[in-house]
Amino acid sequence: MDEEVIPILRVEDAAAAVAWYERLGFAKQWEHRFEPGLPAFVEVARGGVRLFLSEHTGDARPDTLVYLRIRDVEAVASEFGVQATDAPWAREIELRDPDGNRLRIGTPTE
Repeated sequence: MDEEVIPILRVEDAAAAVAWYERLGFAKQWEHRFEPGLPAFVEVARGGVRLFLSEHTGDARPDTLVYLRIRDVEAVASEFGVQATDAPWAREIELRDPDGNRLRIGTPTE
């Protein structure tokens, strides 16, 4: 098993959050509920990158910032209708998911 870190992001509506993250190239891997009607806990993945999306109030706080390094920030910028900017370390954009979590997304500069 490879060791890894998986950020947990607080979401109000897991289904809506999954749909938004699919626009970023993530795919839903699985969903868990202790029983029907209780909060959902979902994993989404994009290649080797995984995120947990949780409807459980104690798992995370809104307004979390996650940095995502990807090969083509311009494609994501185009999908979301935003302009990428240059930082000394990467070409970047910043997005907010429907729950206010921030994603800074960048393609490293050579």
